[in-house]
Amino acid sequence: MADLSDPKIDEAYQDVRSDKTDTNWLLVDYESDRSDKLQLTATGSGGLEELREKLDDSKASYAYVRVQYANDKESKREKFILVVWIGPQCKVMRKAKVCPSFALPPALSLGRCMVDAGACRSRFTRRTSRACCACSR
Repeated sequence: MADLSDPKIDEAYQDVRSDKTDTNWLLVDYESDRSDKLQLTATGSGGLEELREKLDDSKASYAYVRVQYANDKESKREKFILVVWIGPQCKVMRKAKVCPSFALPPALSLGRCMVDAGACRSRFTRRTSRACCACSR
């Protein structure tokens, strides 16, 4: 299981979950190619588009994102997405160790929708948003 002992990860997670902050995503990466320790890489308030720019093609990463979803003008809901990113140049052994079901503790798995974004950065936001909307039905 991945090591999430870095307190910065929990702080960022609380910020994403909070309605009182603008922070709507966090990105967590492995400390090194051989380490199972995760560290907070970045946070932001620019949504999926901003997060997409932070994804590294040579890494396996996890992101937790808050998005707003609306069926119509009157109803707006907050949804949380756990994104598992495995870049196209990610090393084989790192790919083998990435398991969305086991790698993260229950706190980060609270998202109602888990999306394997694949290694397609160009379709990342469209695919992720569509999956989130499908999970809300």
